[in-house]
Amino acid sequence: MTRRRSLPGDLPAEQQIARLLRVDHAGEYGAKRIYAGQLAVLGRSRSGAEIARMAEQEERHFAAFDELLRRRRVRPTALSPLWHVAGYALGAATALLGERAAMTCTAAIEEVIDAHYQRQIDSLGEDETELKEALVEFRGNELEHRDTARAHGASAGFSPLSTAIKAGSKLAIWLSTRI
Repeated sequence: MTRRRSLPGDLPAEQQIARLLRVDHAGEYGAKRIYAGQLAVLGRSRSGAEIARMAEQEERHFAAFDELLRRRRVRPTALSPLWHVAGYALGAATALLGERAAMTCTAAIEEVIDAHYQRQIDSLGEDETELKEALVEFRGNELEHRDTARAHGASAGFSPLSTAIKAGSKLAIWLSTRI
């Protein structure tokens, strides 16, 4: 999986791929739930149509990772029930704060996912072209989501909401990789 030489204590390539698939599946599930919470509040608002379009892409990403989990016999994260509730709650809460807060949530998460996917893309070897191509495509979609959120009023630069969401996203990534 990795381009660098293995070091003592490194996981075997198969386990690294399992972790990659597990965390990405969990992330796309969380994204689906965030958008579901936002749409429950903002469904017919100015931003609702954009949120619905982004949610459709997340559904496609989730389906792709779901298929990869099944095909490669990788178990999903045990934290799915938590992400089910937490994702929806985050989406609904930010939407209740207003369209700008909902879009700030999207922009913050997508900034974290951009770096996350890029690290994964860089780590994959030539034997994982299908997975790498999917990650490149999905990363491009996530960057579009970030740009859409910014165009619809996401807070630029530092904001306490953005900072908290980024920290939570990084923690969710760390946990879902391992559990």
